[in-house]
Amino acid sequence: MEKQYDSFGEMIFSEQDMEEMLPKPVFKAWKKSVANEEMLDRHTADAIAHAMKQWAMEKGATHFTHWFQPLTGGTAEKHDAFIEPGANGQPIRRFSGKMLIKGEPDASSFPSGGLRATFEARGYTYWDVTSPVFVRDNVLCIPTVFVSYTGEALDRKEPLLKSINALSKASTRVVNMLGDKDVKSCNISVGLEQEYFLIDKKYFDRRLDLRLTGRTLFGTAAPKRQELDDHYFGSIPTRVSAFMKEVNGELWKLGIYAKTEHNEVAPGQFELAPVYCAGNVAADQNQLTMDILKKTAAKHGLACLLHEKPFAGINGSGKHDNYSIVTDDGQNLFAPGDKPSENIRFLVFICAFIKAVDTYPVLMRLSASCAGNDHRLGANEAPPAIISIYLGSYIEDILYSIYKGKNTGSKLKDKTDFNPVSHLAYIPHDNADRNRTSPVAFTGNKFEFRMLGSSMSSSFPNTVLNAIMAEALNEIADQLDGIKYLQDVREKALEICRNIIHDHKRVLFSGDGYSEEWIKEAERRGLPSVKSFIEAVDVLSAPAVVELFTKLGIYSEKELSANKTILGERYNAIMGIEVRTLIEMAKKEVLPAMTAELNFYANALNSAGKTAPKFVKARTAKLSEMIDSLDTAVTALSAGFEKAISGTNIFANGKDIYYKVRPLMDDVRAVIDSYEEIASREFYKLPLYEDMLFNL
Repeated sequence: MEKQYDSFGEMIFSEQDMEEMLPKPVFKAWKKSVANEEMLDRHTADAIAHAMKQWAMEKGATHFTHWFQPLTGGTAEKHDAFIEPGANGQPIRRFSGKMLIKGEPDASSFPSGGLRATFEARGYTYWDVTSPVFVRDNVLCIPTVFVSYTGEALDRKEPLLKSINALSKASTRVVNMLGDKDVKSCNISVGLEQEYFLIDKKYFDRRLDLRLTGRTLFGTAAPKRQELDDHYFGSIPTRVSAFMKEVNGELWKLGIYAKTEHNEVAPGQFELAPVYCAGNVAADQNQLTMDILKKTAAKHGLACLLHEKPFAGINGSGKHDNYSIVTDDGQNLFAPGDKPSENIRFLVFICAFIKAVDTYPVLMRLSASCAGNDHRLGANEAPPAIISIYLGSYIEDILYSIYKGKNTGSKLKDKTDFNPVSHLAYIPHDNADRNRTSPVAFTGNKFEFRMLGSSMSSSFPNTVLNAIMAEALNEIADQLDGIKYLQDVREKALEICRNIIHDHKRVLFSGDGYSEEWIKEAERRGLPSVKSFIEAVDVLSAPAVVELFTKLGIYSEKELSANKTILGERYNAIMGIEVRTLIEMAKKEVLPAMTAELNFYANALNSAGKTAPKFVKARTAKLSEMIDSLDTAVTALSAGFEKAISGTNIFANGKDIYYKVRPLMDDVRAVIDSYEEIASREFYKLPLYEDMLFNL
């Protein structure tokens, strides 16, 4: 174990490595580039590249790659060897500043949403100097952005970086106005809790649905599910513990502070949580974490399932995004602070968040959504699809007291004459229980965005959070602009908070988000409830959303349109794979098993004649009925899907898939599940839920 600790960060080219290996002027130039103060010149880039090559080769690297996040939701890389022929044909190892800063992968086969023609192959990757390079599997990996020949973003990283810059400017502006003139920039701090399932790989290999879609398209619940709550935080199985140990070692080598691991609620489900870090780096690290989980599982004879709902009837998996804003001198702007002035700042940022979320609830819902998460959001295991914020009773009491100008909260200090300004000094740092049913919960010094799907990249959700916060903070700063004295600024800030609470308090909810009463109450409040991912995609063309992103310079209108198209196409493609897989499994695995079992009982019935047991007669009739029902359901599903995708509008097609085809998939599943309940393992060979979930 000590060896694992000793190897922490050995596979990243850290700032310390750079300081030790680079000439001082080169290191300073790189630092200025990270701070977005100046561009790297060719001489500086060459010096960095040379040191980077030497370091990487010492770690065993033979190749380098520009590692990027295309609009597929995953990562991509193309490897180039350091070795190339020298002037006299002898092998030399070369890695220049040009190679470091810019690459040119073939962009023709990546999603572009109409930004470019299919035959236009050129795209560019550019080094993201804010995220450390690393060596993995003998390859030097350089985190980059990915853009088209004409400059449009073809990835999730470029908009994330732009959104961080926009948020930094807005946050710094407000912090300076509220009295802290020393703050020069701000960043986001993000912690991503990753849930996942592990099953024995031998079962994974025998399920076409798991291999092609990541989830079981049918399956009867095991006799035992999660009703005893005995898996949650229970003793980690030995086999899983060995897997986790190797995962931790691989993550630590890459400088990822994997901190917490435990059994989750569902059988076979687990969670890994790292220590918080800068949002851009956190997004990269989470992509690495998901890849390492899957590859390490295979080495241990396991399969790691990152789908949001691999198994029906038990909890699915999410990815909790813990989000805060931190100044360049380490102050968390969502922390109450120890002084009244800091408390006022805290309340301004809390109110800005409330305003932001209530202004863009559907955009928030979209950012946490994917086809897989449609199976999970709103179930009694995940936050509802209705966006609300839980603050805790103490913070709510503070806000409503400011709003009404008097002491209304039972938990506030008892004062006859309530003074909001002086009273702010009494905000404790951790003052409320957690609400696990809330989509967005305040947890002491951060907001936990709990809706994200487990398989998703965190880049777009954090891009959205940054953008909507930047807009809200800019609007607050505009109202504070021109006020001369600090005390007047603070008084005006409290007035702004009062107005925000008045206008946006509908989004605050502290009750049970799973209850039917909340659905009715949310409707009464006018909060939107978008049932499906494909319906949420429409928000990208809403005028307010287009203005938000274009005004802040995060997305162009053309890029937003392309992203909308890509999301619609991806949804339809994923659902098409699921439909075809379900049909194939029904025809090639389930129906033959049913027919073989029918023949077995039919032969027994014929042999026994009039003396045949009632059970054999009933089973024969039941199997015959099920075969006809399944064949009918499969035929209806095939026809229904073809009809749904026959239109020319991908979004209309997607909505037809959600509302018309998914019920047909459920019909097929219902018949297969009914058969599973009575099927003999002699004939039905597919792994059952009890095999997959209780065999670790």
